[in-house]
Amino acid sequence: MEILDKTDRRILTLLQQNARLTIQEIGQKINLSKTPVHERIKRLEREGIIERYVTILDKKKLGNLLIVFCQVTLDRQTRDAFADFETAVRVLPDVLECNRVSGTFDYLIKIVSKDMESYNYFYQEQLSVIPGTLHISSFFVMADVKNSTVIPVE
Repeated sequence: MEILDKTDRRILTLLQQNARLTIQEIGQKINLSKTPVHERIKRLEREGIIERYVTILDKKKLGNLLIVFCQVTLDRQTRDAFADFETAVRVLPDVLECNRVSGTFDYLIKIVSKDMESYNYFYQEQLSVIPGTLHISSFFVMADVKNSTVIPVE
């Protein structure tokens, strides 16, 4: 049995595009009354399909102009080394995303910084000092071509 039906998927798509839509507005868009829309959203939240609601900020208007992707290689590829690195990275507010990946390096990290000086401080004082970090390669975003949080569900 499929966990999500077509109506659930339409609700999820609408909420991903604008989480501030009211239940009534969602119902109008998918031709359902408020009660079944509300019940479906609550079920999706209970089941953890909807993890949380967030506000997406304009990085440029806040002065965070620099987006950096880092490839990080650890000196050991063991369960404990991964766990220690991941625990250290989770508390760094400049880190937007951290993914353990396959290939020639261990992690791909997305970082936001105000400028090169701020990134240099982050690199030298926070990222490179995490125990077990062997190598870091930094790549600076020159232009956002596509930046979306919407996961295709329909």
